[in-house]
Amino acid sequence: MSFVIETCIKIAVLLGALMTAAAYLVLVERWIAAWVQDRLGPNRVGIPLTNIRILGLGQPIADGLKLIFKEEFVPGHVDRVLYNLAPILTFVAAVAVYAVVPLGQADLGIAGWAPVDLTIVPKFDAALIFLFAANGAAVYGVIIAGWGSNNKYSLFGAMRGAAQLIAYEIPLSLALVALACYAGTLRIDDIVTQQAQSGVWNIILHPLAFVVFFIAATAEAGRLPFDLPETEQELVGGFHTEYSGMRLMTFLVSEFLHMITAAVLIVLLFLGGWHLWFITGAEPVAGVGLALLRIVVFVIKVLAVVFFFMLMRWSWPRFRFDQLMALAWKPLISWGMVQVTILVIWYAWWEPRVTAHGWPSMPILGLVNWSGFVLTWVFTSAIARPHYNNRPRQDLVRLAQGLPYDSSDLNRENAEVCNT
Repeated sequence: MSFVIETCIKIAVLLGALMTAAAYLVLVERWIAAWVQDRLGPNRVGIPLTNIRILGLGQPIADGLKLIFKEEFVPGHVDRVLYNLAPILTFVAAVAVYAVVPLGQADLGIAGWAPVDLTIVPKFDAALIFLFAANGAAVYGVIIAGWGSNNKYSLFGAMRGAAQLIAYEIPLSLALVALACYAGTLRIDDIVTQQAQSGVWNIILHPLAFVVFFIAATAEAGRLPFDLPETEQELVGGFHTEYSGMRLMTFLVSEFLHMITAAVLIVLLFLGGWHLWFITGAEPVAGVGLALLRIVVFVIKVLAVVFFFMLMRWSWPRFRFDQLMALAWKPLISWGMVQVTILVIWYAWWEPRVTAHGWPSMPILGLVNWSGFVLTWVFTSAIARPHYNNRPRQDLVRLAQGLPYDSSDLNRENAEVCNT
């Protein structure tokens, strides 16, 4: 009975924290967008029925109330069962990942009480597989939303979402395979503890796996420059074009939770989780004060990654869909295979010889991985030259000079650039 109560308390705290974080991170993103674009962001909405603005911190409350009281309009041509099921599936998939997010264990200091595990499903032996499956299940909500809406724009957005997920699941899984191969476990808490006790985060040991995982996780979160399933300029609203009110808010919150999930996974798997040198310690069990400090460190790391996601969204242009798919199927999958191959060769041939000579294996493995990362980068740059250059367009130069210019000359220039 106590286990059920403890689990319910964890779920309630988690849902409250996630919903609050999603609401106020939207406000933070609007501030960052305003800062990048050199304008003012939301700064007026404060405490309702008063003139207290408090830097616009009441904006998420106003937005939420607006969507809650907005008319729930359902178009007559939709499949109502699928139409209503899609946002539920998307939200459940977005939240389910957090069941296996480890934050360590807290010793309450009460005699006879075992340490409290700060994970909803602690010591889950297949945590990485569950994480991979739950994260990918969100595409079912996208497909059902596009199909159930009976709208061409929605269907195109759903097809893009499915194709994008399938493409980027492969390099994402290769990066996870590399981590599982190195850690020797599928338990996320063990991966975090291993980084804490060794003092070496996986981003230092496996830079190529980090780059592959970061790009693939960003694409799966649907953030710019990878938000092709809902490009406003092309597909109106993408797969949720026909949604409004609370159903639309469910989709938007789920999308934002996917970004937070990507940041959480990057922190857990590559940035040491709750660990910080000389501050949080390395033992799995900590006192109440140290456990709270670990949670603060973990949240700060996640917010730092989220800030980078937001900055990236408002700084880079969107890919074309063919560029997005080519990035997944050509370089990313190849890079993931290189990382897995390096680790397989390391454990099959190199590590036994290194150990036999009495050499430290971790620095040598790091050197091998960094060498593979640099060589992969150089080789990719050599065989995939960019199809553009920085030469001024001669048609614009001649136009500025008032000289005649033939369009065939522009076509010839473009052909020369593509061939270089």
